[in-house]
Amino acid sequence: MMNRETSIYNSDTLVVVDRARQRRLLIIAAAVLLALIVGITALVMTRNAAQRQQAAASAGAGQVPTVTIIVPGSSQMARTISASGPLAAKRDQPIGIAGSGGRVIRVLVDAGTWVHAGQVLAVIDRSVQAQQFAQMAAQVDSARANAALAQSNYERAVALQGRGFVSKAEIDSKKATRDAAYAQVRVAQAQLSSMRAEIGRLNVVAPASGLILARSVEVGQVVGAGSPALFRLAEGGQMEMRAQLAQQDLALVHVGIPASVTPVGSGRTLSGQVWQVAPVIDPESRLGDVRIAVPYDPSMRPGGFAEAKITAGTTTAPMLPQSAVLSDDRGNYVYIINARNQVERRDIKIGTVNDTGVTIASGISGNEAVVLSAGPFLNPGQKVSPKRQAA
Repeated sequence: MMNRETSIYNSDTLVVVDRARQRRLLIIAAAVLLALIVGITALVMTRNAAQRQQAAASAGAGQVPTVTIIVPGSSQMARTISASGPLAAKRDQPIGIAGSGGRVIRVLVDAGTWVHAGQVLAVIDRSVQAQQFAQMAAQVDSARANAALAQSNYERAVALQGRGFVSKAEIDSKKATRDAAYAQVRVAQAQLSSMRAEIGRLNVVAPASGLILARSVEVGQVVGAGSPALFRLAEGGQMEMRAQLAQQDLALVHVGIPASVTPVGSGRTLSGQVWQVAPVIDPESRLGDVRIAVPYDPSMRPGGFAEAKITAGTTTAPMLPQSAVLSDDRGNYVYIINARNQVERRDIKIGTVNDTGVTIASGISGNEAVVLSAGPFLNPGQKVSPKRQAA
């Protein structure tokens, strides 16, 4: 049966009312109203969130970062000049053949051997010279025999002169013969000594004590007076570094000041001292040589390269912690805070770097407020709140 209600009005008109349809319309209206309320609520919440974010952003933009600064001042410290250059023997002595030469029959030392003055390094074949020596020795014996005979003849003539058997002229002749025989002995002895010395020069000997740096001779090689050096000797084993300094640094260096030398690739640092300062400067490079004497050490290999630090008096300069010094493709720099509390870049030149800190050779006077460690996060012109730390 359909759910309908019939009503009769005084006008005698019959009206039929459908209640199910009314309920459907009410439900639809309620759903539309609810959707409207949800949409309005979401719109309001989104607006409020945006307003809050904008307020937070505005508040954040107004915050000023706090940075730690340091005023380094100036300190008196040792002035250290850094340089680099090659290593070499302080006295590099070439050793060659002193005699007429010949074939090498023995080589007694090799590179890296310590030798003393006069020590035989190599021996040259002397078979021919030995025969010549024997011949000259025989000539000395012959000259001595002739001299002895001449002496006897002279003495016999003197004895007979007293008995009137020999004239004065004959005596003088015997005496001259005797003197000539003795002179011949001396000539033969001198020739023998010369040959002995010549044979001795066939031994290649060390002119001084030291370290053999190089050997350029082998057994069987024929050498002579014109041959290149057979050995190279570092006298006393002493080494040196030949540092090259700019003109302004060269003026601060003098003979006798200490220096430390570190061969490249070695962890050892050796103590030495300047023993020679170049009297001239290369007109092209504008550099001058400073020669630093260093005692022998296995890490000191002539021909290698080394770094040197030369202590040249004292200087007054600012010193900063390493965290305050920055670097980019333009060079080294620091950030300082000006009177308006703004960040400024200041290019600097570094002096020495050690465990204590970094010496600033130029760029700041030491009275500036230098950013201690937050430099990589700052930009020039940025406003900051400085917090000072004791130097």
